Amino acid sequence: MADEAGTIVSENVKANGADTAPAVGMLNQYIKDLSVENPHAPHSFNWDVTPQIDVQVNILANAITDEVHEITLKLAVKAESDNGVHFSVELEYGTLFGLRNVSDEQAHPFLFGEAPRLMFPFARRIVADAVRDAGYPPLVLEPIDFNALYIQQLTQAQQMAETQPAGEA
Repeated sequence: MADEAGTIVSENVKANGADTAPAVGMLNQYIKDLSVENPHAPHSFNWDVTPQIDVQVNILANAITDEVHEITLKLAVKAESDNGVHFSVELEYGTLFGLRNVSDEQAHPFLFGEAPRLMFPFARRIVADAVRDAGYPPLVLEPIDFNALYIQQLTQAQQMAETQPAGEA
């Protein structure tokens, strides 16, 4: 439809606040907690061994309001060899996401799959900088497919529910 000036006008456009289309947005990002340990420095700089790197990831979701959710991406990275711990970095990286007109069926996969994927590059940079600032070469973590992990955990939970005898909780 066009108005008298020839401008195309959609009949589906609603006034601000009356729009019912689903909307998602990143509102804020922040470091909740950061711990860097370099317990054997400066001796560990001379250790002529390649440490094993252990990376642990956890995702927490907290509803602040009906439309605002905090996602916390926890990363724990530890480099260790037979000589001891080279370094340890623990990061809790938080992000506030606004979700409007999003059903629970859509919100859950977003909050536990897509949101951490959006957050990860920022958290990875913080870890790399922390390791570098501890005196080691920056550690660039490999990308993580959070959507695949979400689907895997959902499938495992469904399988456990199916195999659990009726009446047990």
